Amino acid sequence: MTFPLSRRALLALGIATMATGPVWAQMADEIIEPVEISFYNYNLATAGVGHDATVQLIEEFMAANPMIKVEGVGVNAFDMGTRVQTDIAARRPPDVAQVIFSDLAYAGQQLGAVPIDQAVPQADWDAHVEGMVPSGLDLGKVGDKTYALAYTFSTPMVFYNADLFREAGLDPDQPPKTWEEVKDYALTIQDKTEANGFAGDIIGVQVGPYDWLLQSVILSNGGSVINDAGTAVTFDRPETIEAVAMLRGLKDAGVYGNISRGEALESMAAGKLAMYINSSALQNHLLSQAEGNYELRAAQMPGFGERPASPTNSGSGLVMFSQDPVKQRAAWELMKFLTSERGYTIITSKIGYLPLRTAIVDDPEYLKDWVDANPLVRPNLAQLERMEPWRSYPGTSYRQVAATLMEAAEQAVFGDGDVAEIMQGAQARAQAMMPGS
Repeated sequence: MTFPLSRRALLALGIATMATGPVWAQMADEIIEPVEISFYNYNLATAGVGHDATVQLIEEFMAANPMIKVEGVGVNAFDMGTRVQTDIAARRPPDVAQVIFSDLAYAGQQLGAVPIDQAVPQADWDAHVEGMVPSGLDLGKVGDKTYALAYTFSTPMVFYNADLFREAGLDPDQPPKTWEEVKDYALTIQDKTEANGFAGDIIGVQVGPYDWLLQSVILSNGGSVINDAGTAVTFDRPETIEAVAMLRGLKDAGVYGNISRGEALESMAAGKLAMYINSSALQNHLLSQAEGNYELRAAQMPGFGERPASPTNSGSGLVMFSQDPVKQRAAWELMKFLTSERGYTIITSKIGYLPLRTAIVDDPEYLKDWVDANPLVRPNLAQLERMEPWRSYPGTSYRQVAATLMEAAEQAVFGDGDVAEIMQGAQARAQAMMPGS
């Protein structure tokens, strides 16, 4: 039986009919009177290029859309889910939020995020996403719904000091392509120079539960952290254990230490670190450190043997929480601008994240001149075809599941215990926190 509830009531209660599925508000066709929307953004919560570029994006959008006022609210990335949940409970939800991909399942399944590919008119959606990298669009999916429009994202890069390569007798035009070569290169550099060979924010100090880079290492070996159905973690699979054991081998060889990002960046700035794997979002910062000091280059993420790497993504997507049809239209217009050719020109050139619209890197109206002057972005772009989503865990304990993996991997790599036993123990603890367990 269908009750005569209003569209908004249906939306608020999340009622679905068996025939048509979930019912969403009919987004307004246009903005005909002034409207204000809130935009929770973690770049605004920081100082520096991320904050300044985001302010520029918002200001340019409002100048082009004078009927829409955007209130930018800085919220720490790790606190975003809690802040959104608190404000929803207080009946003041954000209209748009920048959500890291590991929080996406929680946003969609627990916080009532709006599936944007269902709320946005089909013709409008199709027109906007044309020309976007399909693997990038897939980042915003949870199951068969798209809860986020990929916004600021990147893949892992190997940044390296070409001068140290030369000093050690290595060819800087031939960076390491496999993890075995990373170890060999690092040992050679440490033997021939006074520099450290390798560092990376894969696990360890200050990384916390952010397992995106560890997921990339695991996927590159054919492993996984969660099954395709999203119902069971897979920390104990042989390929997963082998990937963690490879990192243990780097530590045992004396080329991978448990140092913080700050220490690694300081070492890179001083020309005392040869290779550093991390997000491409650090590109502009690292270039500024290297200027006048040494030649900084970048390479794609290393793989295992003949198997190409499977880079995951860090970063965030734009998630719509507004339930008001007019604010939904305003939110969608903002989301479109932020992921437009102009939006990505600012995001890439000012912050260093990848453009979801790769054609603009060869377009002189947008990024061509910048890319020509900053070729480090090219290896990152080349990885997009192989990019795998940063998988999020379901349920309310999703962060504890990720933390369990990261703590176990840190113990397995930097400790002395048996790698397989440590990962099997983590499997049991994490699976107990999965929904339905």
